[in-house]
Amino acid sequence: MSNVSKPAGAEKKVVAGILGILLGGLGVHKFYLGYTKEGIIQIVITVVTCGLGSLIGLIEGILYLTKSDEEFVATYITGKKGWF
Repeated sequence: MSNVSKPAGAEKKVVAGILGILLGGLGVHKFYLGYTKEGIIQIVITVVTCGLGSLIGLIEGILYLTKSDEEFVATYITGKKGWF
């Protein structure tokens, strides 16, 4: 076991990534990260585009999972970047 600790918020990366991939069209990953406004916008985009907007969630989920823990925290937890 490693003594290196993860930055605060890194534990949300995997869950947010999986939620983005599986339920991205419903904005669940955004609600999980605390982005309520963006989550509602994601739902509207998915409904207006007849489901095509769910690709945004898929892409974001993959992006979350491919970032390092430090980069994820800096971008989405500390930086509060709501989109991509």
